[in-house]
Amino acid sequence: MAGIYIHIPFCAKRCLYCDFFSSTDMQFKTPYIQAIIREMELRKDYIDNEPIETIYFGGGTPSQLGEKDFEKIFDAINRIFDTSQCQEITLEANPDDMTPEYVASLQKLPFNRISMGVQSFQEKDLRFLNRRHNREQAIRAVALCKEHGISNINIDLIYGLPGQTLDEWSLNLEEAILLDVPHISAYHLIYEERTALYKLLKEGGITPVDEELSVSLFSTLINRLTKAGYLHYEISNFARPGYISQHNSSYWLGKKYIGIGAAAHSYNGSNRLWSVSSLPLYLKGIATETPNVEIEELDENTQYNDFIITRLRTMWGIQLQKIKELFGEEKWNYLKQQAEPYLQQDLLNLQNETLKLSKKGIFISDGIMSDLLWI
Repeated sequence: MAGIYIHIPFCAKRCLYCDFFSSTDMQFKTPYIQAIIREMELRKDYIDNEPIETIYFGGGTPSQLGEKDFEKIFDAINRIFDTSQCQEITLEANPDDMTPEYVASLQKLPFNRISMGVQSFQEKDLRFLNRRHNREQAIRAVALCKEHGISNINIDLIYGLPGQTLDEWSLNLEEAILLDVPHISAYHLIYEERTALYKLLKEGGITPVDEELSVSLFSTLINRLTKAGYLHYEISNFARPGYISQHNSSYWLGKKYIGIGAAAHSYNGSNRLWSVSSLPLYLKGIATETPNVEIEELDENTQYNDFIITRLRTMWGIQLQKIKELFGEEKWNYLKQQAEPYLQQDLLNLQNETLKLSKKGIFISDGIMSDLLWI
């Protein structure tokens, strides 16, 4: 079973913090849709004809596309791939795009999951982040989805904003819980170099939160959502039972996926592939039937390191027997040796021959993962 990721790069405006490939030039929309359909035809063999289990439209802002646009894309997906076993089809959306008319149009399409970039319920945060929506639009968007029979909803939140207090973050979490959505993703603000946010930081216009507050914000996130009945199944992701994101979990569990569109990434077990982050170059490559991509072949050491990084992020952890089967006894012994100090400090747990981060270990997960990698 495999997944399809389709990158829709179009945005009405660019958010302050965003480092994803996006464009506000909608003149490319029609040729881009034609190109992603052609790319599917050209690259369909990448996942070895495995049936499609999940489809995910990410961005950018996929909700900038309309019903007819999606109909063309779904017609192509169903023609090119085996979708008979597809279980989850996700649309990323901006809350202000979710009008009654737009949500009603989604009922005519195969989407069964919506992921909305709410980011905050504080108006000052939304203005700072240059988001298009306000608090009321976010709340109304969730209600509209439910009214139209879409109950599998994720909302994204961001914490660690300059000047954010623990009380403000707690209020954000309370708002999210009151909305009764079954999935919440929460990410610490990152100052990516190519963003307006990074420029503002370098110019001295903002001051990042300190490490102590960052830890308190993350701790509050875990405690509050766990108490509210959410499973903390991946470092940044929380779900009520039965609502774990199947598509995102496929990344962490090593399943194959094909990425379609400019800047999209693909993985088939033996290599990673990614498309050029340029609309003109992407369109030119597809037009000449030579997709403009880069490929990284994965040797055994890289595959081992990927396995460690992805599995340890999740509640499923690392099965030691799987390490021995896939990578041999030397790496199996190495992993146990490297993990031992963290086991003694209660930063890792070992149960049923499965290695997992402890609640304490989650807070220093990057350092633990680094020490488990094969150098």
